[in-house]
Amino acid sequence: MSNTSFHPIARRLYTALVLPLRDDLGIDEPGLRRLVRYYLQQPRFAAEGGLIANPEAGEAFYLTREEKRRVLEIVMEEAAGRMPVLAGTFAWTTAETVQTALDAKALGVQGIFVVPPAGSMDVAIAWDSVRYPEVWLDQIKAQDAAVDLPIFTHPITNASQPWGLGLPLEPTLKFCREVPNIVGWKTTYAYQGHRILARAMREQAPGVALLCSSAHFFHEYLASGNFDGTISGSWNYALEPMLDHIEAMRANDLVAARRIWDAGLARLHEYIYAEPGRLHVRYKIATWLRGLIESPRMRPPMPEPRAEEIRRIEQLLRGAGIEVAREPAQMAAAGRQA
Repeated sequence: MSNTSFHPIARRLYTALVLPLRDDLGIDEPGLRRLVRYYLQQPRFAAEGGLIANPEAGEAFYLTREEKRRVLEIVMEEAAGRMPVLAGTFAWTTAETVQTALDAKALGVQGIFVVPPAGSMDVAIAWDSVRYPEVWLDQIKAQDAAVDLPIFTHPITNASQPWGLGLPLEPTLKFCREVPNIVGWKTTYAYQGHRILARAMREQAPGVALLCSSAHFFHEYLASGNFDGTISGSWNYALEPMLDHIEAMRANDLVAARRIWDAGLARLHEYIYAEPGRLHVRYKIATWLRGLIESPRMRPPMPEPRAEEIRRIEQLLRGAGIEVAREPAQMAAAGRQA
């Protein structure tokens, strides 16, 4: 959609970068550089894409402040101004979240990617975001006051109807009214919730871009016009057919778009997103199967890859026309038996 009120970096195809790890689960710095270069070497993606360092998909909950700063340094060095970089600022206390945001500003990021608080029952599984929006809003305002940068949100919260895992509409609109630096809203919603939220945002927060996350809904979001860009981990494993599909939809070539979508891309995304508790490990399995990273493992307590997941994702990648780089012996060694 055309909307001249959007911030210049809001309407882009941001990828939530997975984090390559070594066998000892330390950060694979050369591997991270290779992954960033992969995006930069894709001319179509480089033209309208963006990178997010330290998102949820990138081990944000299990990195020290120093590690997050190092990850961001590497991403900034490799991007070298050729693509916008956003920095995830998650930390366990608001004070450290502010310090992480200040680290990001000092390194020259174009925006920050804010994640809700976690930890105590009060701010995690029991948070009532409609009655007590300040639990997260105050933390966002503290970061905003410290760095004054464009803000992109990751509005995951406990499930509710019709929103699914996304922040309900009432606090969403409150956040957008009270923090003008919020320019991009990641849509982590159930399909019905996304539709309701998108309509309200167009009317009441028209300057905030709808950045779609759940790639198994992209066909419908594009068709409805409720797709201004993305913040998604799916770019890690299916960049080429996803670009083909988006380009076809934008050109109003529904026949071509459906051909790509129905040939295997939809099935691949549907499996990746089928279980929220396996989403990020499946991102990483698929990225590893493509040969873009050297290990599919994440830091415990994130779950290990299971053998049946590796086998199924391999089949679905091939079905979508995506080349698989791993040998059967590697796949067998990497997967935990159920």
